[in-house]
Amino acid sequence: MGTPVLFIHGLWLHATSWDPWIARFREAGYEPQAPGWPGDGDTVEASRSDPDAIADHGIDDVVAHFAAIIDTLPSAPILVGHSFGGLIAQKLLGQDRALAAVAIDAAQIKGVLPVPLSALRATLPVFKNPANRHRSVSLTAEQFRFAFANAVPEEESGELFDRWTIPAPGRPLFEAASANFDPHSPAKIATGNENRGPLLLIASGKDHTVPESVTRATLKQYRHSAAVTDITTFPDRGHSLIIDSGWPEIADVCLTWLKEHQL
Repeated sequence: MGTPVLFIHGLWLHATSWDPWIARFREAGYEPQAPGWPGDGDTVEASRSDPDAIADHGIDDVVAHFAAIIDTLPSAPILVGHSFGGLIAQKLLGQDRALAAVAIDAAQIKGVLPVPLSALRATLPVFKNPANRHRSVSLTAEQFRFAFANAVPEEESGELFDRWTIPAPGRPLFEAASANFDPHSPAKIATGNENRGPLLLIASGKDHTVPESVTRATLKQYRHSAAVTDITTFPDRGHSLIIDSGWPEIADVCLTWLKEHQL
């Protein structure tokens, strides 16, 4: 049996957006799956029809959800996370629950200080109302284009929006935004863990939501650990890089990196 792989989506995308990755990783000999977050429906349509079920789940809720799934696996998995899924993957890796992790355009962890203007604009649909901390929030097609699909043609952006987007809980964004003022923040990662498995950070040069500067600042948070921490940048890609037409290149880079580390 192949090594388990768990794909972890971020805000506003449904778990089935990982389906092409699952097929590619299965072909490479892994045992992949992509569970949803707490409250997600089994399909995009089901998730859109029940936004209240998605609301008010924070970072710790999602970490506990995936930790429980890991406990059912025959062996420790490899984690591949995008956006907030990348933060969740890093947290679980720091807790020694995974063999390795790939964090793609990962959300800001505690200790990362840069908050570029584009990131503030991308998350404005949540932050414009403090009550959204306990609600789910949906993006418009225009907001999705700015936050995710600015590096692809407008027609493709519209197709991605229609196919994969779901409401997202506002709470994780509020938790990440206050992380540097909260000593017990759920966005705190065990970056000093010397014994964890390898970590690959992937940055996108045109990402409005998690700009490359945020990923490079994340890398610096790991400077006190001798564990493997690598970074790869795709200068011309945006936040939609795992779902847009260029996804195979990203997936293959991940597979190559795993092979290099005998994973």
